[in-house]
Amino acid sequence: MRYRLMTATSAVVLGLMTAAHAAEIDRDGANAIRDNLNSLLPEDIAKSGVVAVNPAGARYEIIYDLAKLLSKINPADFAITGLKPISMFATPRDNGLWNVEGDNSLNVSGHFKGPDQKRTDFTYSIASMVYTSVFDPAISYFRSGDFSARDIKVTTATDTEQVNASFGDMKYKLTSADGASADRTDFAVNGTLTAFAEQVSGKEMPPLQITADTIDFDAKVNSLPAKRLRDIVVLALDHAEEKQMSKESEETLKGMLRDAFPLISSLEETITLNNLAVTSAAGGGGAKSFGYRLAVNGPSNATQLGVALNAADVTFDSPMVPAAYSAFLPQAVDVQFAIPDMDFAAFSDEFMKLDLTKPPEGGEDAGKKAVERLFRDGRFVIDFPKVSAKSGVYDIDISAKVESRIDAGKDDYALQASILARDYDKTIAAVQQLAKTNPELNQASFGMLMVKGFAKTDPDGRQRWDVTVSPDGTVTVNGQQLKGPDKPE
Repeated sequence: MRYRLMTATSAVVLGLMTAAHAAEIDRDGANAIRDNLNSLLPEDIAKSGVVAVNPAGARYEIIYDLAKLLSKINPADFAITGLKPISMFATPRDNGLWNVEGDNSLNVSGHFKGPDQKRTDFTYSIASMVYTSVFDPAISYFRSGDFSARDIKVTTATDTEQVNASFGDMKYKLTSADGASADRTDFAVNGTLTAFAEQVSGKEMPPLQITADTIDFDAKVNSLPAKRLRDIVVLALDHAEEKQMSKESEETLKGMLRDAFPLISSLEETITLNNLAVTSAAGGGGAKSFGYRLAVNGPSNATQLGVALNAADVTFDSPMVPAAYSAFLPQAVDVQFAIPDMDFAAFSDEFMKLDLTKPPEGGEDAGKKAVERLFRDGRFVIDFPKVSAKSGVYDIDISAKVESRIDAGKDDYALQASILARDYDKTIAAVQQLAKTNPELNQASFGMLMVKGFAKTDPDGRQRWDVTVSPDGTVTVNGQQLKGPDKPE
């Protein structure tokens, strides 16, 4: 089986030789690297010569002629011009790792047809792509690296819409370290993109322009079983053309997955846009910063997924917002929510029960059962540790917990929430002032006065409302019952 040969001899991705074969740079070594790389490609593509490897002094030059990958594609469905060969250099190190360097550029144009058979024209250009990195054949990935690109431009156009996007520069750094347990690796990457600009226009919409001075990103993943994942990918490639998986292959795959679980111990990603601005014919706005954060952590039987969005120094400028209402537009927003206590260990156990040698039958039932195991018999919880908004006339903080079931009706849920408002009288006064010109707001201000009657005052002066909605429909605010249980139907 080709899988056994590949796992024994091939370093996936670059196909670099092990340290035992790295002492001499010669034609035999170049041919071995080329053959290993070709073993990952369909036979007809490999024969086209898409990969070439040559000795180059104390290192190997690896050349990818990507245009040859397109030889079997109907040019009516996909075509590209200007695609030049990409070259990189690989130098063996004494410890079995390889230094990999490259300096290329890109300037291509073409078209493709999507699933709807509509044509999209595109252009991509990168003035410079430079990188120096350290590649580890044992995990078929980079251990570290510095990567940069300059003057990046992308354009896509259909018969109804056009998108132009560009970056000034991009720089990022990759680092890694041994994980807390054997055969596990921690990876981290951080970097910055500068001078981001995107314009969207169409036949039925005015141009929309989005810009940001910089986009900062930071990501890390801990305890990744990189080598085991590499072997799983190789197995998948080896059987990609098979219509049916054999029992032997199924046992091999499940054994690999079992050894790889849990896939990570934690993951975190943060993206921040600085001096974000949005302009259009309908007006514009922006923020000094707009951030996004994703985090996954905890043991495999109690994993938490968390997401956060925040914006600071938010501005709006639109004729669609009357001047009298501008004070109610938020100047700062922070939204955080999480799904805690997910049991991925039970989810993977359920997956291991599937018979992968047979066509998928009853897939919906199997999937439902797996999801029920993931959420502990279908119990679904969402935490909102913080939802806040602030403007010149209000300052609100909300925390909440919502519990339901994935198979429940819309009324079968429980809620616990705490709402805190600073300077609530100022907010009421602002609404009452608006009501002088918009009488419809009189009812809103009256409702706010009623709500104030249920409030408690915290030591810091904020008004507080602790709200509970029970599964039977009972509603209480600060211990006072506002609504009794629902009557059974």
